Amino acid sequence: MKGNNSAFTLLEIMIVVTLIGVLAAVAIPSFTGAVAKTQARACIANLKTIDMAKAEWMVAAQKPSDATPADEDLFGKNKPLRDKPTCPSGGTYDLRQANEKPTCSVAGHAF
Repeated sequence: MKGNNSAFTLLEIMIVVTLIGVLAAVAIPSFTGAVAKTQARACIANLKTIDMAKAEWMVAAQKPSDATPADEDLFGKNKPLRDKPTCPSGGTYDLRQANEKPTCSVAGHAF
């Protein structure tokens, strides 16, 4: 009986592994860049939400525009926002005065 000789050669396997490596080298940086952009957009949306909550707090509490809200003023039950948003990149939010835009500690996360 003759054996089945339909196996892959070492050269064919090496070519396939090389092609997979090249594709991974191209795809992984693009993927990480897309993740970073998505996280920045989500953070900016959170900052806009916090800014709207600050405006709502300022009107409801009849505060001047240079007043600085605390977390207890904006977040919680019967407050403008139920929960404090978190930056998807792990940054922290600085609420700042009511007439200023809130900021994130991660570079590039600003609106």
